[in-house]
Amino acid sequence: MTAPASSAGDARWGWLPAWLRPLEHETGGRGRLWLIETIALVLVGLLLSVATGNDVVRQTHINERLIADISAWRQYTKHDYHNVSVDQEIFGSSSHRDVVCGNTSPGAPKSTTQLCLVVSSAGAGGRRTVSGGWYLPKYVEDDVLSLRYACFGREAVGQCPP
Repeated sequence: MTAPASSAGDARWGWLPAWLRPLEHETGGRGRLWLIETIALVLVGLLLSVATGNDVVRQTHINERLIADISAWRQYTKHDYHNVSVDQEIFGSSSHRDVVCGNTSPGAPKSTTQLCLVVSSAGAGGRRTVSGGWYLPKYVEDDVLSLRYACFGREAVGQCPP
């Protein structure tokens, strides 16, 4: 290493330890440290790019699935309601089975009896298949197991209280 800067700027950097002060001249060398730093930065950038791309693709697939879920609920119930909720966690997000709930008659969200449908696997034309469901009483904020009734379909087995 060469000596730290000792020009007029020395007072400005005087509080730093000598090894942290700016140098007057770059040290000679083969540039291996620069090469290692560059490779590390490129690898970090590549990792972040791959992670971002993976997340965007995953979110796009989830959004397509949610749109298909709402479309299946509207087709099954023959109601074109916009306040329909989708829950992907009841059966687990990796199960690809979602629960879509919406009012059975016009009104504010959750102000009338709710029909919840279990939709799974993309069927013909990108539509998801309704494989069961249950009803919830009005004004229920969360889909609670103990409040479900009139379960139907194979996917709803064990989803209603006995």
